[in-house]
Amino acid sequence: MKQQSKITIKDLTFYYKEKPVIHNLSMDINANEILACFGPANSGITTLLRTLNRLGDLIPGTHLKGEILLDGKNIYHPDMSVAELRRKVGMVFDVPTSLPMSIFDNVALGLRMSGLKSMSALTDHVEKALRMAALWDEVKDRLKTPATRLSGGQQQRLCIARVLALEPEVILLDRPCSALDPVSTAKIEESLRILKDQFTIIIAPHTVHQAARLADRVAFMLMGNLIETGVTKEVFANPMDKRTSDYITGRFG
Repeated sequence: MKQQSKITIKDLTFYYKEKPVIHNLSMDINANEILACFGPANSGITTLLRTLNRLGDLIPGTHLKGEILLDGKNIYHPDMSVAELRRKVGMVFDVPTSLPMSIFDNVALGLRMSGLKSMSALTDHVEKALRMAALWDEVKDRLKTPATRLSGGQQQRLCIARVLALEPEVILLDRPCSALDPVSTAKIEESLRILKDQFTIIIAPHTVHQAARLADRVAFMLMGNLIETGVTKEVFANPMDKRTSDYITGRFG
């Protein structure tokens, strides 16, 4: 049975000023899957992630051609609410950035900004988000302490919880484990495997090995071009393009 497409990208070319950094890319991203987009530096992967919730809008001189559809709706249509889009499509960056406030307030901030004032409701949402990010058991007795006291791995899971608190539909992660130790990386990967039952997850992994062990499907990009996409096991066992084979076997990159 064909899986339901959550995001459809059609003929996407993205420009910084007049320079294209993504070239005529088309791809379907299925609901409730982990898609890993991997490739060497300057492949356009971070740019691709940023186009999916319009963070590229914040960079002067950028523009694009093509379409990106979320549940069939063009996210670049003039009637699209960018604030609502970014609630539906949340992003976690490579460097954990906890805010200079308590663990509780870090997670509750977005909820408060969206108008939620009830303390009981805030408490329920914060606990739910921290549980989904596999952090609750480690912080439940110190929610009022500064988030900056958490370890790097805990701060990254806190950033994930902050996104999850807003109940998104898609989670974008740009190399979220690049600065973490193997134990913290394993905890985040296990959380993501559980979360895909409720969310669509698109990750730029920090290694090819992470893509292989975590993703349901992968997309290999090179110099802004989508070279190959498919089921992870099939792409790694029998890549269709020699450039994919060369990269995943370490011959370049």
